[in-house]
Amino acid sequence: MGAINNDWLDAIGQEFRLPYYAELYQFVKSEYSHYVVYPKADDIFNAFHLTPLSQVKVVILGQDPYHNEGQAHGLCFSVKPDVEIPPSLENIYKELHDDLGCYIPNHGFLEKWAKQGVLLLNTVLTVRAHQANSHQGRGWERFTDAVIQAVNTQDRPIVFFLWGRPAQMKRAMLTNPNHLILQAPHPSPLSAYRGFFGSKPFSKANQFLMKHGVEPIDWQIPSI
Repeated sequence: MGAINNDWLDAIGQEFRLPYYAELYQFVKSEYSHYVVYPKADDIFNAFHLTPLSQVKVVILGQDPYHNEGQAHGLCFSVKPDVEIPPSLENIYKELHDDLGCYIPNHGFLEKWAKQGVLLLNTVLTVRAHQANSHQGRGWERFTDAVIQAVNTQDRPIVFFLWGRPAQMKRAMLTNPNHLILQAPHPSPLSAYRGFFGSKPFSKANQFLMKHGVEPIDWQIPSI
């Protein structure tokens, strides 16, 4: 697994020295040895490489990575540029268009968001090919809970998008009154119509950031 080597190390580096992480590491190493696992090992920590803790403005919580070939690359909801846009991301783009008027791009590569301070965090960071949730309950959740707690303690305004029940279960961890919590149903086609559409998270996030003197996110993903 690729190492984290920026300011996240100061906040969560102790996790790497705990017994649960040693077990998780051995499990993940074995999975990569015996099965096809996504994302590529070097991409597991991409969200942390692209979005240092000191630059986090918005957190979007996903669950586990996409499990089909070529999709996952370490950022929740994002896929590589040459991969078909998944249905949940299509709905995110529809809401972004309705909310801010952004045109819908021809790909699902969200690196631009990550580089602006949008932490695209899955709560589980690996998955066996074609087996959704296959790495749940192995220790990733404890690790990413530590990540969420580290962001929660930051003494500056940060926006959390909690889409769907699994993400909303993290709400109790978010105790810092400096932050804005935006909850909505998951953008999946199964639930987006229950209130994700029309929730306007992108404009609400930018209004909150600007109110506190923070540069807003340019949510427009350019087509390629």
